[in-house]
Amino acid sequence: MAFDITNPYFRTKVLTASAEELRLMLIEGCIRFLKEGREALERRDFEKIYEHFTNARNILVELTTSLRRDVDAELCERLEGIYTYVLRLTIDGTFDKNLAKVDEAIHLMEYDRETWVLLMEKLAGEKAAASANAEYTPISVQG
Repeated sequence: MAFDITNPYFRTKVLTASAEELRLMLIEGCIRFLKEGREALERRDFEKIYEHFTNARNILVELTTSLRRDVDAELCERLEGIYTYVLRLTIDGTFDKNLAKVDEAIHLMEYDRETWVLLMEKLAGEKAAASANAEYTPISVQG
């Protein structure tokens, strides 16, 4: 789905999404902008290079600042390191016109997306199991 805030379907999706889904949308948006920036870099379309990589960098900053350090400080520190590295690759790739750096940034963000999707699936499974256990009420037989 395109990131068009004037699109009522997109607005509804954002407004009704869980925190996990919002993070996934940010990761996917970052990947999309990195890929579009890469294509613009190949075409040497400097206006689009700036536009797409700026959007990707803004998302990386949002991903970094929205980490919940109170939940798991060590994990957040590691993720912050990854996002900072991807940000550095994006900046260097833009200025050096280096597709390999951009490709590495895309690869890392795609890996982050895969990891996040697996985590979301695991959490959904755990919630479903917990819900099923809560609904089960054993019947005691007195005799």
